[in-house]
Amino acid sequence: QVQLAESGGGSVQAGGSLRLSCEVSGETYCMAWFRQVPGREREGVAGIRERDRLALYADSVKGRFLISKDNSKNILYLQMDILRAEDTAMYYCAAADWCRASELRQEATYPYWGQGTQVNVSS
Repeated sequence: QVQLAESGGGSVQAGGSLRLSCEVSGETYCMAWFRQVPGREREGVAGIRERDRLALYADSVKGRFLISKDNSKNILYLQMDILRAEDTAMYYCAAADWCRASELRQEATYPYWGQGTQVNVSS
């Protein structure tokens, strides 16, 4: 059983940065960050396949966000730079023990989820 715990959310002004962390217990093959705003569908922000570090990003965050995993600490990160008001959301990390590269950002890929961490960006 995989367990996930996010941290690092908070409030920041537009143009600023935050780094989210997700502590992982258990073995994973693919991981991702999702975000959700009340009343809207959950969006796959970035996903990573660990064996080759293949990463995919939503167009809205390309060039601003970076997903990475420190396997020595078993922590998934999301470095978020040049934050915008529209990045405000609850952010969740997710994990799977198998995935296809084309499905890295799809919600249905991931059976394991954290509780989320809130990010607020003020303009």
